[in-house]
Amino acid sequence: MTADQSMEDELAQRINLSEEMKKCTEALSILDQGVKTLMSDNVRIASEFQRNEHSIQSMSGDIQQLKLSIDEKESFLAKIAPDQQIIQENLTKIKEYILTTEYTSYDGTLTWRIPDVSDKMADAQSERQTSIYSPPFYSSSTGYKMRARLYLHGDGNARRTHMSLFFVLMKGKYDAVLKFPFNYKVTFVLYDQSGQNRHVIDSFRPDTKSNSFQRPQSDMNIASGIPKFFPLPMIQQDNNNYVKDDTMFIKILVDFADLPKMMLPFAIGLNPGLPLHVQQHLIRQELGKRTQAGASIVSFPAAAASNTTNCA
Repeated sequence: MTADQSMEDELAQRINLSEEMKKCTEALSILDQGVKTLMSDNVRIASEFQRNEHSIQSMSGDIQQLKLSIDEKESFLAKIAPDQQIIQENLTKIKEYILTTEYTSYDGTLTWRIPDVSDKMADAQSERQTSIYSPPFYSSSTGYKMRARLYLHGDGNARRTHMSLFFVLMKGKYDAVLKFPFNYKVTFVLYDQSGQNRHVIDSFRPDTKSNSFQRPQSDMNIASGIPKFFPLPMIQQDNNNYVKDDTMFIKILVDFADLPKMMLPFAIGLNPGLPLHVQQHLIRQELGKRTQAGASIVSFPAAAASNTTNCA
């Protein structure tokens, strides 16, 4: 190998080495830049992690506070729940008292207004609620406490054929000084709302041996009355005279004055809107007229017989 050729080979090697070093330098520069980028990303990620950690700690504190707040509210609600129950019971009692007071009668009679008859009839027919009670009424402010019970679709043997209407003797504040067994005649009246006064009237006298008419030991005695009060087909007819605007009126009359039977239709036919003392005056007036007329009829045959004897 000549000296020139040897120098050329050495030069070529140096050139190749220089190029390799250049490539290595470029690669190292790229790697250095990548390392710097990774370090920057690492710092950013560490910062974000720290922020997230602070957020998590803050949220954890908020959640803890929220749990405490929920526990406090649940504890508060648990404490007021019995109070709410008591308040609801008191409201129910007040509503019942207002409703009862609105319809309370102290003269031994009650005109019972029954709205939503079709709904109540459907309830009775499906046996969701077979009967309804009237508001209580009294014979006087210190007298017997009473109410009516109506089976719109019948009761017992009268079920599906008649309305059943019963009288209920209730436990009253003055029972200790009242006379028992209860033995006053009870009359039920289903009002004809057409103005023709074709009222349905039925009465019964208490069986004084029945427990229904002894002094009440519980809130109410067993109801007693007229199972077949009114035929269902008649009350279910469209446009019947006893249900108007889906409303029915029933009067319960307890006869404490032994009103003559002949006077009952007259008394029932009086305008219920008249004051009680006016109704009583009209009844006495009519009774006086009829008594006088009856006496005249009785005396007339006697006088005629006397005249006949004289003629003989």
